[in-house]
Amino acid sequence: MGQIDPASYRFSVAPMMDYTDRHFRVLMRQISRRSLLYTEMVVARALHHARLEPGSSQPDGRLERLLGFDPVEKPLALQVGGDDPALLAEAAQLAADWGYDEINLNVGCPSEKVQKGRFGACLMADPGQVARCVAAMAAASPLPVTVKHRIGIDERDSYAELLGFVDSLAAAGAQRFAVHARKAWLAGLDPKQNRTIPPLRPELVHQLKRDRAGLTIELNGGLTSLESCLEQLQLVDGAMVGRAAYGHPLQWAGVDRQVFADDSQPEATASSVVRGLIPHAERWRQRGKRLWPIARHLVHLVEGVEGARRWRQGLTRAAGCRDADPSVLEAAALALEERGY
Repeated sequence: MGQIDPASYRFSVAPMMDYTDRHFRVLMRQISRRSLLYTEMVVARALHHARLEPGSSQPDGRLERLLGFDPVEKPLALQVGGDDPALLAEAAQLAADWGYDEINLNVGCPSEKVQKGRFGACLMADPGQVARCVAAMAAASPLPVTVKHRIGIDERDSYAELLGFVDSLAAAGAQRFAVHARKAWLAGLDPKQNRTIPPLRPELVHQLKRDRAGLTIELNGGLTSLESCLEQLQLVDGAMVGRAAYGHPLQWAGVDRQVFADDSQPEATASSVVRGLIPHAERWRQRGKRLWPIARHLVHLVEGVEGARRWRQGLTRAAGCRDADPSVLEAAALALEERGY
């Protein structure tokens, strides 16, 4: 079983469905070379079926679509969902084979669809099953196995239950715990409401770190600025941000310098991020793919930039054309540079 590089988990960008695809991850890598990035959640059963399909690992095959990434994205964690130890062990093997740096089990998503598949936050009600899953993943792969979870679910939100849950997974081989510091209501609230309505309780995560000093504990939830992350890093091992990273990517341009003490690269600007995406866009277009899946992530890059609305409109119009090529990004970068961005 591999060990986690302590530097990699100091700051991470959370897995987010429909957001943290391969293109957004390449975008974030222009902003931070050191942060740990996550895939969107991939269902273990889907990986199993894809693995059985002939040619699935070839370009544009189903397995490649689920697991493929640009090497520039590393360090990179694969997040998986499921409750079957055998399928999750297979997913852990695939993660190692495809070159991921760790595999993460989703025990935090509260959506009704995920609950029907019996994975995500509802699994916190069955710590024994989660422990069996973690043990199977750790035995099947040399990669570190980590878990992203809530502080509790429904009325099962006592600190004693949280501590027992973490202890059982640590004994099974989990190496890091990314704890979303609010519980999940599994009935009556949708996923969006579950990100805001149950109150944040970071003090429980702080207490968890104090009581289990030997475990690696990462805080997720409510971190909307680099300053708030730096404050939390005095109390826990890692800070994980989600929609605050997607909604304003450039506000994290100081992460490498301030979190990792790495000033080897100049701080990213809007234009440097766009230019940094061009090689990726060229490879993507060579596969016959459209530019828009890449360009769509640039909308929030220009928060606070003068003329941002006009720039977004021009980019959307140009990149939305079926035959748009990377010259669209070149023009977009030039327009930013002319404004000093």
